[in-house]
Amino acid sequence: MNLHIAVLSGDGIGPEVTHQSIKILTAIAEKYQHNFTFEEALVGAIAIDKTGAPLPEQTLNLCLDADAILFGAIGDPKYDNNPSAKVRPEQGLLALRKSLGLYANIRPVKAYDSLLSKSPLKEEIIKNTDVMIYRELTGGIYFGKKTLSEDGNEASDLCSYSKEEIERVAHLAFKSAQSRRKKLTLIDKANVLETSRLWRRIVTEMAPQYPDVVLDFLFVDNAAMQMVLNPSQFDVVLTENMFGDIISDEASVIGGSIGLLASASIGNKYALFEPIHGSYPQATGKGIANPIASILSAAMLLDHFGLVEEAETVRDAVERAIDLEICTPDLNARGGYSTENVGTFIEEFIENVDTLHINSGNISVGQSTII
Repeated sequence: MNLHIAVLSGDGIGPEVTHQSIKILTAIAEKYQHNFTFEEALVGAIAIDKTGAPLPEQTLNLCLDADAILFGAIGDPKYDNNPSAKVRPEQGLLALRKSLGLYANIRPVKAYDSLLSKSPLKEEIIKNTDVMIYRELTGGIYFGKKTLSEDGNEASDLCSYSKEEIERVAHLAFKSAQSRRKKLTLIDKANVLETSRLWRRIVTEMAPQYPDVVLDFLFVDNAAMQMVLNPSQFDVVLTENMFGDIISDEASVIGGSIGLLASASIGNKYALFEPIHGSYPQATGKGIANPIASILSAAMLLDHFGLVEEAETVRDAVERAIDLEICTPDLNARGGYSTENVGTFIEEFIENVDTLHINSGNISVGQSTII
């Protein structure tokens, strides 16, 4: 398969972790005889600094011409700490989602057995957790009309949804549930919000199209509690933009590090793949950023194009790295493994898994981990 991939590394640790994903995708291309080409462009704070815009026209045009987009992270303290800034890095990502019609954000959350002790939650609570969260991405309160009174003392944000916006992401969630454990949970606030009542009615009307899927409902406040009390009860979760933003970040503590969580943002034509962590400016250039979320996002990219075996190869390599504790300091504080070390191990595992075996006793920083 030939794929032209736009690379938007962004700010902070974005370039470091994205570089590892490119290494892994290159290894997959060589192993399975694909042709992946990568073309980089600016987005976020670095784009503002160099062009004055968080999403330059050249970047958008590249994305429109690409088969897929590999995204890093955006954000910089000089904008984060300046609430009066008129142009902000995050505007670039929001504009990109809107321009490309990326209406569904997909976030897998998994508790790895070898990392259960790393989570702040009890092992018996999170064991066997394997959740797929579908978040509507281009509607709701984030994109609604915003007003501020002339005296600056009153503000409003409109939350609006249409039937079409709800149906298109709900179809994806139902289909995902069909291929998994056949359970879909809609998270809303239908006891208070009119938009939530619309979500519940439309999703309920769609359910007969998927008779093998069990549909249930949770109010978002209860869902937030259940996500930390009994997360393994969930299979596929469907929700609107703001609720999904909050619930998926809450779920990130289950795995023990936000550096494990990948995501895909999907539209009818375009698709973007990114780790859910931020730019983590304090870690920039230190080699301590966890590349696994970015690498697992690259695996989701492979899934998107039907390269299922290739995606599983990446996930197997990631799991082996985790099992052997070849992890950055957020997961293995005493191991001394850098962002580059972790990426290189996963790359070498992919290249050699068919003919070589692992000797964990020979693993050391800066040396080949596969013999």
